[in-house]
Amino acid sequence: MSGPDRSTAKGTGLSDPALHTPETLRSRSETVAATLPALLADAQHLANVVLLGEHGRKRAGTGAEFWQYRPAERGDPYRVIDWRRSARADSHFVRQTEWQAAQAVMIGVDDGASMTFTGAAKGRAARPSKLRRAQTLAMGLAILAIRGGERVGLTHMAEPPRGGQSQIMTLASALMDPAERPDYGAPKPKAMPEGARAVFFSDFLGDPSAIETVLGQAADRGVQGALVQVLDPDEEAFPFDGRTVFESMTGAIRFETLRAKSLREAYLSRLAERKERLRQVTARTGWRMICHHTDTPAEPVLLWLYKTLERRR
Repeated sequence: MSGPDRSTAKGTGLSDPALHTPETLRSRSETVAATLPALLADAQHLANVVLLGEHGRKRAGTGAEFWQYRPAERGDPYRVIDWRRSARADSHFVRQTEWQAAQAVMIGVDDGASMTFTGAAKGRAARPSKLRRAQTLAMGLAILAIRGGERVGLTHMAEPPRGGQSQIMTLASALMDPAERPDYGAPKPKAMPEGARAVFFSDFLGDPSAIETVLGQAADRGVQGALVQVLDPDEEAFPFDGRTVFESMTGAIRFETLRAKSLREAYLSRLAERKERLRQVTARTGWRMICHHTDTPAEPVLLWLYKTLERRR
């Protein structure tokens, strides 16, 4: 389904061989270096708003954080008994710590050209592109997960998920790489560890069978998670009237009409059908879904994701 994209990137030359020259590759690297601090700053701020501090799993197990005392039971070895606490009572107590086994959180961000769309125009309030909002949410989630002791990875990378502060920079750099993009992206996960949790950020305006296949495969591996559909408000409202040229972000698809308003009902119907199809596949596979608009705050979505992944441990 084609969204109401008005091209802001005509003649990008995505198939131009010059894109692969050393000079162009260096320019692309410099672009990443220039924009990376802003992305990390936005993601850090977003994570700080939602941050719940170092969190345990509220289950007994191997860890460092104290959880509770429980009465000693037959079979408990002497070394696990807390003799100081037991001295204050008539029975023995065992000191339990919170279970803190790190788990894998896999994040996928749609790299399709459609994600670079923003309907913000001169005279209207500025808002980020869908891609920038998805990147910010993805990094905010990664920061929260790593602070909580998780291992985090990107689904399109073959490298296994890792923890630690250095991984944050690795993830951000990979997300910001301005690679060649088709009109619509499709998830092609290379790494989905069994039992992991995963989140896919996309406008999901491309072929829906791709995400249906991925979620089916994920469910077979015990991987659960969430879909975040990121849309520009113009893609929901279809505020077009009269003569309008609709063009995909790469320029590969172009359609001109003199009566754009007459297309509104059909477009909104197809968009609603797409959302319903996504809801059905998430229901079948045990995943969850939320739709987010780029003109609304990002914090509620990140908090929703945080709680959703917590429930799936």
